[in-house]
Amino acid sequence: MSDGTASHPDVLLVDDPRPGVRRLTLNRPEKRNALNNALRGALFAALQEADRDNAVHVTILRGAGPCFSSGYDLGSDLSADRPSYTPGGDGGWARHVTDGWLSLWDLAKPVIAQVHGYAMAGGSELAAACDLVYLADDATISHPVLRVAGTPDFAIHPWLVGLRNSLEMVLIGDPVDAAEAVRVGYANRAFPPAELDEAVLAVAERMASIPHELLQLNKRWVYRAMDAMGARTAIRSAPDLGALGPHVPSIRENLDGLRSRIRDAARSPDDDPAT
Repeated sequence: MSDGTASHPDVLLVDDPRPGVRRLTLNRPEKRNALNNALRGALFAALQEADRDNAVHVTILRGAGPCFSSGYDLGSDLSADRPSYTPGGDGGWARHVTDGWLSLWDLAKPVIAQVHGYAMAGGSELAAACDLVYLADDATISHPVLRVAGTPDFAIHPWLVGLRNSLEMVLIGDPVDAAEAVRVGYANRAFPPAELDEAVLAVAERMASIPHELLQLNKRWVYRAMDAMGARTAIRSAPDLGALGPHVPSIRENLDGLRSRIRDAARSPDDDPAT
């Protein structure tokens, strides 16, 4: 058992805090853990490494610093050094990240998202792709890009929170507090911030007492049920629909304004990165 080994010390911290439990910490606190391609690549590699390790039964994913993740790092070159190949063209980025998040469903071992502060935009998509989600009770979930640029890249909302709640989330785009996120089904439960680490470790430790082969079977059949209901087909259709957005004049104008704010934020390092 490791007491804090960092396999990717620049962007991702890796440790084994309890027997059978691997923990990954997004480590770009100065960027509010914005998801550039280096961080996503390190994350996927670490998840796959845990999946191959018979000593690991469950993985926890959390963020360093004030939040879980502010979303995709739009201030970086997201077209370069992507962690996997996805065909290009309109909607190519959304298809790329959707492929990545869906790959978490196909891992043998469960992945737990531990969210404090906020999970915004792509950060909320990453948390949603995990098998279980536990929040600090002052955490918020938001996807402000839906008010500006079109559809989410990982359009899982209807499958998590149902028709009415997903429509309210995507049509209004307001942040959702922890209690509401639990109520609608985005997250499993919330804990006081000071208790979140230990509460999530307790859940993971209980899960780690189960043979990982059995965890794999039980995880797989749940996602097979999602497949049978058409979840992957629906989720994959959203990037193609969203690709129409930049061709709409009002959305194109919004995107130009967003890019301008990102450039301004890059000159003001104390501000949260645009996501």
